[in-house]
This record gives sequence, structure tokens and C-alpha cells, in this order.
Amino acid sequence: IFRVRQTFDAPRLADIAGTVKAELARLNLRDKVRPGQAVAITAGSRGVANIAIIIKAAVEHFQSLGAAPFIVPAMGSHGGGTAEGQRELIEGYGITEQFCGCPIRASMETVVVCQAAEGFPVHFDQQAFGADHVIVVNRVKPHTMFTGDVESGLMKMMLIGLGKHNGAKVYHRVIRNYSFGQIVRSVAREVLSKCRILAGVGVVENAHDQTAKIKAVGAHE
Repeated sequence: IFRVRQTFDAPRLADIAGTVKAELARLNLRDKVRPGQAVAITAGSRGVANIAIIIKAAVEHFQSLGAAPFIVPAMGSHGGGTAEGQRELIEGYGITEQFCGCPIRASMETVVVCQAAEGFPVHFDQQAFGADHVIVVNRVKPHTMFTGDVESGLMKMMLIGLGKHNGAKVYHRVIRNYSFGQIVRSVAREVLSKCRILAGVGVVENAHDQTAKIKAVGAHE
């Protein structure tokens, strides 16, 4: 038996809110977002470090453009699979209407936007579907169960998170017939083309679960 000490390279981002705003500003979204338009911003259930600060900064950026942002709890069946439970879950992370300065619109209702190429329905959160734009926010990391070149991150948020419980049931069932990577790519392709995804905010954490990097990407990325 040998005793081992491991030292991680652990970069840590100092200005969380400032970085979120700077990254979104870099995308020049003012050219696409008009005053008064509704912008849905996703909030997941995985306990991302500093998530309330990240969401609030995104809200403030779109408010500075004159838009009307709101928060959508984006998770499959977490929170007991109810709108109330999912709202309580994100509020437990500090994502509240008072702190973020905008409404939270929690619903388990989905819209079937189309059939995927493989023949199963593609579900999308009804509240987000009714918005003029959708911003996907999530941590990017390896998935705990599935392996592939795309695992847990912005693509998965469009699949499971915004698919809500209805979508999660479908995708967890068809995983028996198709690889996780194929399902993610197939659904994301439809969501990107039909659901007004404007941009994503990807968060990477270091080995100590601290925010190490934040990057905003356009939908085409």
C-alpha cells in the first residue's frame, strides 16, 4: 500500500457575474434581441457552483438590452416531477425571483415540436417555447452514466432539461435502441432549428467544484 498525494491544477474565476456579462456582450446579441422580447433562461437541478449569480448576471444582461427575461426550471423528472417541486429546487440554490429580479415560470407542460429522425417525439418546455429567445445555461462535464463525445452540458440541457418529464421518459426509453450520442445530436438538431435557441452559457468547474471557466456561445456553435 502506498500513500499518494494528488495536487490538482485548479484555476478559479474571480468575477463570476462580470464574466457572464462580458461573454454575452461578446456575442453582440443586441442585433437580435429587440426591446420587450421575452427571453427564457434555463436553470437546472445539478447544484452548479455560483449558479444563482450566473443566472442573475444573464438576466441583468438581457434587461440591459430592454428585453423581458424569465427563468425556466429545466430538468427532467427532478423535483418530484412537479412544477412546484422544480421551482422549490432551484429556489434552494438561491435562484429566486427576488434575487434574480425576474419571474420564474415553472410548468411541466411541453410542446411536441416534431418527430426526430429516429421516429420518437421531441418535447420542449411550453414556457420556453412561447418565448422569443431561449438561453441555455449549464455546467459542461462528463456524464455520470453515458460515454460519448457529447455528454453533460448545453446539448443535454436542450434534450432532458427542456424536454421536462415528458421528454425524459421518451429519451430514457429509446436509449435501449440508440446510443446516447445519437439521441443527443438528433434532438439538439431539431431544437436548434425549431425552438429559437439564441445562445448558451457553458460553465466548467475545477477539481474542487469551483467555477473555473464561463463561456457564452452562439446557437450555431
